[in-house]
Amino acid sequence: MDPRRRALRAIVYGVFYRLPHPVRRRLVRAVVPKYIVGGVTLVRDSEAAAPGRLLLLRQPPGRGWGLPAGLLRRGEAPIVGAARELGEESGIHLDPHELTPAVPNAVVHAKGWVDMVFEVSVPASTTVLEVDGAEVYEAAFHPIDDLPRLTVATARLLAYYGLGPLVAPDDPTSMERPKLPQHDG
Repeated sequence: MDPRRRALRAIVYGVFYRLPHPVRRRLVRAVVPKYIVGGVTLVRDSEAAAPGRLLLLRQPPGRGWGLPAGLLRRGEAPIVGAARELGEESGIHLDPHELTPAVPNAVVHAKGWVDMVFEVSVPASTTVLEVDGAEVYEAAFHPIDDLPRLTVATARLLAYYGLGPLVAPDDPTSMERPKLPQHDG
């Protein structure tokens, strides 16, 4: 991407993410009026010992870490959109067939948002992470048992998979949440 286009993207993302959340939601809904569908990828380090490491991104406004994710394009298959967003945001370019649907695959949020969640394992030591500095400031693998400050949306989503700060280790109901399986790389 040429430097002028990269600079313009940085400005557009900077302005968008400085808008209040309700305004951002209204802008997105103006384009996708019925509901919003996103593709999310949980990327584990295939080389890490249990409980493992998870790829997280720091995006504007940079107050917390999140997962590789983004809105699906009209008519785009969720697995294709998740793979596309993973490549755009982290530099990890995979064939969509390398992703596996997470369990649960669809997470429906109260305000009309649906996340289609997929997972994959890659070797962190040989995986080159590339970010554009506009949409994503930083990408890194983090120990699952010592995650950095997460965005609220990421913390809520990870709880569906028995991960993150919203799952109490001594909470007996947390055993009912599906666990994200480890995959051999």
